[in-house]
Amino acid sequence: MTDTHLPDEFALLPENADDAGLDWHGPPPVRRVAVDTGAGLAVSGLRWGDGEPELVLLHGGAQNAHTWDTVALALDRPLLALDLPGHGHSDWWPDHLYTPPRMAAAVATAIDALAPRASAVVGMSLGGFTALSLATLRPDLVRRLILVDVTPGVGSHPGKTAAIVAFVGGPADFAGFDDILEHTVTHNPTRSVRSLRRGVLHNARPRPDGRWVWRYDRIRPTADGSLDLTPHWDDVTALRVPLLLVRGGRSPVVDDADSAELLRRLPGARVETVEGAGHSVQGDRPLELAELIRDFTRDPAPSAPH
Repeated sequence: MTDTHLPDEFALLPENADDAGLDWHGPPPVRRVAVDTGAGLAVSGLRWGDGEPELVLLHGGAQNAHTWDTVALALDRPLLALDLPGHGHSDWWPDHLYTPPRMAAAVATAIDALAPRASAVVGMSLGGFTALSLATLRPDLVRRLILVDVTPGVGSHPGKTAAIVAFVGGPADFAGFDDILEHTVTHNPTRSVRSLRRGVLHNARPRPDGRWVWRYDRIRPTADGSLDLTPHWDDVTALRVPLLLVRGGRSPVVDDADSAELLRRLPGARVETVEGAGHSVQGDRPLELAELIRDFTRDPAPSAPH
């Protein structure tokens, strides 16, 4: 899906920098890339920097690679932010079945082509489950793992994801841009309208009839459409690389019991909480998240297991 209503999808980056208080020195080196993952279905993404990508960033469900824009500006290092299958500019799958293991296989193909020696994979929400599956499927591609506000305990209580389900499960199309923006603002009361406007411009598009639709498929995260992702605790147990869990201080998605279970299964893991952040830590507190990523990946990456 390569259409876009923005003449230049990177034209909004000065706004990102301004909102975060980052110095703006002109357009950064960033370009859109794509990899055919089989059957003519491509995974698209944003390649930041001129060198070989040092990080791979995987967004959450109903988001896209641009959710990391401010984090990427703050990090100022070569990295790859991918659109998961069925999201952003990546192709939609005919069966609409986007399970983490299937998405991990597609993501692995893209990382093989674009960032095979990245020192860490960062996965937020659905991207976190995809990263966990990637670590199981292709441990050679995951040298460090950072999970952003997600654990396999996400489905243990419906209240954890009620707000997310209400937003993502809302209308599939809207009469105009103002309507889709109003819907987004209503469900994200702690975010500025300007930042949400950027998000909608990257995450929605007008149809030929003038109505606005989201730039993501209505996903099924499991074969039966349920949110039971507890089997991924086994992926946590099997990890043999450093793990950082970043919690949003205002998010109900990860609770203390989830953190305790993660540490029980992986005693060497590190857990950090970003105060004032909701589920999308990268949107609410991008500079704090960038600093945590920078600190966790400061030393040379350990060799990934084979």
